[in-house]
Amino acid sequence: MILSYHPCFYGDRFRLCAGRKLDGRDRSLMCRASAVLLPPGRLPELYREAVSCCGVVFPDYSSRYLYPGKPGDIRIFREHGLPHPPTDIFHHTRDCLPGYLESISYPVMIKHSAGGEGRLVYRVHTPEEAAQVLEIFRGMERSGLRGFLVQEIVDAGDKTLRVVVIHDRLYTYWRVQPEAGKVQHNLAQGGFMDFDSDPELQDKGRSLVQKLCAASGINLAGIDVLFDHAGQGEPVPMLLEINFFFGLQGLGGLQGYHKLLKEGVRDWILQRGLRLPPKDFPGSRCGTGSSNLAQSHFKEDS
Repeated sequence: MILSYHPCFYGDRFRLCAGRKLDGRDRSLMCRASAVLLPPGRLPELYREAVSCCGVVFPDYSSRYLYPGKPGDIRIFREHGLPHPPTDIFHHTRDCLPGYLESISYPVMIKHSAGGEGRLVYRVHTPEEAAQVLEIFRGMERSGLRGFLVQEIVDAGDKTLRVVVIHDRLYTYWRVQPEAGKVQHNLAQGGFMDFDSDPELQDKGRSLVQKLCAASGINLAGIDVLFDHAGQGEPVPMLLEINFFFGLQGLGGLQGYHKLLKEGVRDWILQRGLRLPPKDFPGSRCGTGSSNLAQSHFKEDS
């Protein structure tokens, strides 16, 4: 029996989790389930219970909760010996000791752990500018938001590669920033998508992300890779960031993403020797049925 909490999958049993606490019925179903499909969003309690009761869970969010935020991304890269821009991690502004801001070379990027889509990311050129950013972060800490990075700026050639991981499939496209000197390449910051340029570099980026996924278990995320163009040889790929909540424009929007997600979940189920839920994959015993996602409303299992 496949138990689904994801609003795009019926599973063999379907449960809603939004806005309520888990109960005994959830735990009973999880213990009987062959696999559990999790919804999007940050629901650590649901993930922990699913892993504890069932153990066969999609997506694998262990890295998301063991290594939270941007500092957690860097810790993952370090632990697995994967290339990334030189970075200093601070869990609190008080950890940034006197003299540090004067001791580093500028410009640098300062990134708050709570930022996303280019927000709370600052390019600073002097210790004074850096101190102003830390004052902003100090105010955020009063609301419980803490953690930031100080990162060297890499000559990425005005673009980064977004690699979307869905189970064992990788989808790539460049995010290009047309504004010279602007280091944020996010679409929300004025960037645009390029699917075709530099296919050899895209292959290198995919290879690096495959190493990350093999080491960490990540199987649903948008991972950013940049290429250091400062040297004289081929640009060197570096991991920049892991996004467990990511934009869908490069995947054909919500409808395109749902189609790809359904294909990935189908393959994930089949690779574990499990039966495909008939409501999700009608008329298919081996995963070759319709890839159109059901749009009807779901009835919660009681």
